[in-house]
Amino acid sequence: MKTPPIYLLPGWLNSDPDHWQSRWETALGHSRVEQSDWEWPRRGDWMARLDEVLLGDARLNETPAVLVAHSLGCQLVASWAAHSQHTARVAGALLVAPPDSEHPQMPPQLHNWRPIARQRLPFPSVAVISTDDPFCAPDRAAEMAAAWGAKLLVAGPLGHLNSASGLGDWPEGQALLAELSQSAGPVHRAGPA
Repeated sequence: MKTPPIYLLPGWLNSDPDHWQSRWETALGHSRVEQSDWEWPRRGDWMARLDEVLLGDARLNETPAVLVAHSLGCQLVASWAAHSQHTARVAGALLVAPPDSEHPQMPPQLHNWRPIARQRLPFPSVAVISTDDPFCAPDRAAEMAAAWGAKLLVAGPLGHLNSASGLGDWPEGQALLAELSQSAGPVHRAGPA
């Protein structure tokens, strides 16, 4: 079976050069989904962009992608999967540090990410959370993971699982991605993609 293409979905403000997503992009050649506005992320625009990228990749006709989302990227996966007609182009998702965009203290730039999409994802997923994430209490993150049907992994006290967490290349995350990629199945279509 072919190795699935990997798409990196950064969160609000994008992933800085020291972020594990950026390091994976540089070292492993994974593709980052670029958004037109990282500062004022509009949910509909981000969802449309993800659809555009996945539809534009002919490899996904044979081998669906695995999405690697951080922070608001996790909310993007959930919202996109709840609305897109093209979810068969994705075989799985690694969801890292989903934020609580419904929290009253979230910045106003994120208010259009309410309510959080809570439909079950149509592909296998793993959610990795921290016990001291400043953007989401562990119980809220666990609720989201359960609603999405994601396997929940608690990484311990690692903040927002970003560059400030000192993860470097985050080999544990690479191992999770490899496991998810191996278990991802071929494209199954009920109708036209």
